[in-house]
Amino acid sequence: MRRRVLPGFGISLGYALAYLGLIVLLPLAALAWKASGIGVEGLLRLLSSPRTLAALRLSVVGAVVAALVNAVIGLLVGWVLVRYRFPGRRLFDALVDLPFALPTAVAGIALTTLYAPNGWLGQWLEPLGIKVAYTPLGVFVAMVFVGFPFVVRTLQPVLASLERDVEEAAESLGAQRWQTFFRVILPMLAPALLTGFALALARAVGEYGSVIFIAGNIPMRSEIAPLLIVQKLEQFDYAGAAALGVAMLAISFALLVLVSLLQRWSHRWQERSL
Repeated sequence: MRRRVLPGFGISLGYALAYLGLIVLLPLAALAWKASGIGVEGLLRLLSSPRTLAALRLSVVGAVVAALVNAVIGLLVGWVLVRYRFPGRRLFDALVDLPFALPTAVAGIALTTLYAPNGWLGQWLEPLGIKVAYTPLGVFVAMVFVGFPFVVRTLQPVLASLERDVEEAAESLGAQRWQTFFRVILPMLAPALLTGFALALARAVGEYGSVIFIAGNIPMRSEIAPLLIVQKLEQFDYAGAAALGVAMLAISFALLVLVSLLQRWSHRWQERSL
């Protein structure tokens, strides 16, 4: 009988499954059970209302676009922090973690102070016809702010482990810089980039504290789905709040499954290319 490298596999697996069930599966099951209180007809009526659809659209589409922007900007920032040495680099690197440490409500107040019509930046954008605060654009800015560190911190270790020999070999074979990046470097970064995208998306789609201050919470325009859930709770409509939560959970799960499939495809494509 072969002995396992790590003893106690059965006990460890049991503890892991029990912990996962108590922390993740049991609350989700309770959420689904509470949502079933309004019935199928009530659920369809709630999810098909124009106000709910507008809030879900803003939350989901805004989170996806913000995660895409963070993927591009996060790759650029991570590349600069890893590949170059310049004065103030350590301070710049520490600032990346600021959205992690900053309370979400404080972040929302700070963003509103900056982008309000009379704010530090908003007063210059207002004459140009660009309104950030109290618009969907403000929701997008807040989502970018909270999701940005996830992409940078996911990419940095991978960028640091990349060997320069591969780039030099590509250049010695006559590849241009853009060809080296898109055909050599980017395929190796794709799994980590997709992971950072998924983390930024998961953070942005359910963000509440930093969004409500700058959004203005105008129904059918700048109202997010988590705010509708809070309003349902304040009205003691727990079943309706749970139903909205289940809808957001299903949409987020579908997006994360799609990202996971893309990660597997990128792994296989990278193995074939090697």
